[in-house]
Amino acid sequence: MKIDVFNHIFPRRFFDKLNEVSPDYKDMGKRSRNIPALFDLDLRFKMMDQFGDYSQIISIASPPIEVMAGPEITPELSQIANDGMAELVARYPDRFPAFAASLPMNNPEKAAIELRRAVKDLGAKTVQIYSNAAGKPLDGPEYAPIFEMMAEYDLPILLHPARGARFADYPGETKSKYEIWWTFGWPYETSVAMARLVFSGIFDRFPDIKIVTHHMGAMIPYFEGRVGHGWDQLGKRSSDEDYESLLRSMKKRPIDYFKMFYADTALFGSYSATRCGLDFFGVDRVLFASDSPFDPEGGTLYTRETIEVIDRLDITEDERDRIYRRNAERLFKLTIKP
Repeated sequence: MKIDVFNHIFPRRFFDKLNEVSPDYKDMGKRSRNIPALFDLDLRFKMMDQFGDYSQIISIASPPIEVMAGPEITPELSQIANDGMAELVARYPDRFPAFAASLPMNNPEKAAIELRRAVKDLGAKTVQIYSNAAGKPLDGPEYAPIFEMMAEYDLPILLHPARGARFADYPGETKSKYEIWWTFGWPYETSVAMARLVFSGIFDRFPDIKIVTHHMGAMIPYFEGRVGHGWDQLGKRSSDEDYESLLRSMKKRPIDYFKMFYADTALFGSYSATRCGLDFFGVDRVLFASDSPFDPEGGTLYTRETIEVIDRLDITEDERDRIYRRNAERLFKLTIKP
């Protein structure tokens, strides 16, 4: 049995409202509008049937709601999204055992209210937030209630990268070229968000908080040496900040906090990257995910190749089962009969 914890969908009413509010949104807006499996359930179910005993914890597709409209509109968008997701879970529990709440992060006060409604009234088992909230860092005080509430609920946060072409590759340019903003920009976004959360002390305040980083923790596993010995020297390279005092105040080495994140296997079929991430996070903090349907075939390629990679890993069948389903059942508090 396999539980895909990080894949994406558009409830039909939300998709229609999104096209009404922001019909010409570029970059990921263009990408998402042209993937039928995001809103065509018949097509999606045919794709899912190819993988046997397989279900999906669903989350809204990129772009983030907070970049699609102003703070006076996004609370309604989030409500429509969450109502639609709850309806899908209620109608197809064998397909979709749970959904991730969506929040209007450009309206932090309403975001906290909507999170509580989504969890308490609609039964959301997780929340999806992005690596920045319409350009603002997640360690800002206005977003602290989101993390506090999820720690209180003991439910996971899904951390998804977000960046568009307006992030130029060089200061003298006005936009990023060749979709570098996506290929390298998204892993950087996730890694920066993770670092800001670590150094903000979130794991000291909430030692049991569960944050699942999309795409296997992005750059962190590969840069283990820099994250480890490099940040053990925090402050040695800075002239205008007293980071050495911050380092002394931390209860653990920086790298040990990074190992407190969880990670998913959505790596587009890369065996080496999967092995690297598994070595860094450990089998109990890695969960199966495909990023479906954002692949060249519109929904099956990433899932198929990810399964092939996991099945090739030199691990025990018990460890494989933890990655495929038991870690998800534990984190998302699911009871699913194979």
